[in-house]
Amino acid sequence: MARYVPPASALESPAALLNWANENDVVEIDLRFVDIRGVPQHFSMPIQSVDEGAFEDGFGFDGSSIQGFQAINESDMILLADLSTAYVDPFFSYNTLAMYCDVHDPISREPYALDSRGVAKRAEAYLNGSDLADIAYFGPEAEFFMFDNVQYSTSENSSFYRVDSFEGDWNSGNEDPAQGHMNRIKMGYFPLSPLDKTQDVRAEMVQMMIDVGMEVEVHHHEVGGAGQAEIDLKYAPLLQMSDMMVTYKYIVKNVAMANGLHATFMPKPLFEENGSGMHVHQSLWKDGAPLFGGDMYAGLSQMALWYIGGLIKHAAATAAFTNPITNSYRRLVPGYEAPVNLIYSARNRSAGIRIPMYSNNPKAKRVEARWPDPAANPYLCMPALLMAGIDGIKNQIDPGEAATADLYEGEHDTPVMPGTLGDALRELEANHDFLLEGGVFNEAFIENYIDYKQVEDQDAVAMRPHPYEFELYFSI
Repeated sequence: MARYVPPASALESPAALLNWANENDVVEIDLRFVDIRGVPQHFSMPIQSVDEGAFEDGFGFDGSSIQGFQAINESDMILLADLSTAYVDPFFSYNTLAMYCDVHDPISREPYALDSRGVAKRAEAYLNGSDLADIAYFGPEAEFFMFDNVQYSTSENSSFYRVDSFEGDWNSGNEDPAQGHMNRIKMGYFPLSPLDKTQDVRAEMVQMMIDVGMEVEVHHHEVGGAGQAEIDLKYAPLLQMSDMMVTYKYIVKNVAMANGLHATFMPKPLFEENGSGMHVHQSLWKDGAPLFGGDMYAGLSQMALWYIGGLIKHAAATAAFTNPITNSYRRLVPGYEAPVNLIYSARNRSAGIRIPMYSNNPKAKRVEARWPDPAANPYLCMPALLMAGIDGIKNQIDPGEAATADLYEGEHDTPVMPGTLGDALRELEANHDFLLEGGVFNEAFIENYIDYKQVEDQDAVAMRPHPYEFELYFSI
């Protein structure tokens, strides 16, 4: 049993969980859900104020105060806790049992149409109810940066940011003479100490993830010389992995802060340095058997190739979920070794979709979409990819010929990812019927999402002068 995870017997009912909590000196219950951005929200209650009935009735909260949620005239919402997600939070001073929740309407008791976690649940139910497969495994590889100094501010007449890294050779803010070993820009992949100064911090993050029930496969320094890292979890079913990715980011940020560092999942926090991606590995299974292994290209099945066809066809529309912020498109710039090329290939990391070739075992056959980034709300990103792939299978979408050349060299006539968040939102508006299948997404969700992201992200950034514009244009 993981250190912070209740045994399976305690997760069978609210009564069993509360008994376990009392026996293990838990003093508070913490209820968690995410807003439209995927940012976790929570509130806590003393355990003596919670009984079995509260879990049945639901826990009330003000939905109008949550980003992208309810209007103020219909603000009351309730949370229904998913007991299977319960764990003791490792960062709180008092023993606190945390769990993820689904948002419901308090009157109809129906799932709330704008709840992100509900999208992931419906995606799994839709797949399970189809004849195609009964489980979708996802394995996202999230990258992030750790800085030891972060400053930023914006107002009507000023704007600036500054980040410093104890690993970056451009870090003029760190004058410690003991820091002689510095990673050069884009030279951070797999260095050993003293160049890798985040080994112990990553190891602490990994142990914390294991303690709350995650399976970690590997961790390492990433290409970005200035404190970029990657920790990979073992693949898991879609909803479970979505929950884990929220906890993953929570652990990374809090362990970093405890070590005097600031972790960020911004895709492109540094100019001329590698951005942070989240390559998403995907495979479908049925009755315990893998469906993506076969005798076609790169050992894939015909189903897998059609799945790829769907990913490629709908990549521009799903970009609104897989690359959901304006900063995402600072990373996705053609010509700079970014995964913008919507084509597939075995082993070839210049293609937007890669088929890993580490093993010929059919169980290892999977599809890796390389354009998503870790700013994505996992409850929306992974269902969007799944629905695109399912559409490819159902309509037998041909993915075309595989790429064999380095797509970063020379001219190649391949479709590419959208250039801005605004472009992605327009693509989503024009092409989202495939997301509505099975009620996984719905028109209300799509419309609300587009409106929110257009105003709060795209327009908000577009209307503000950029500091570099002063250098380019002040004397024009």
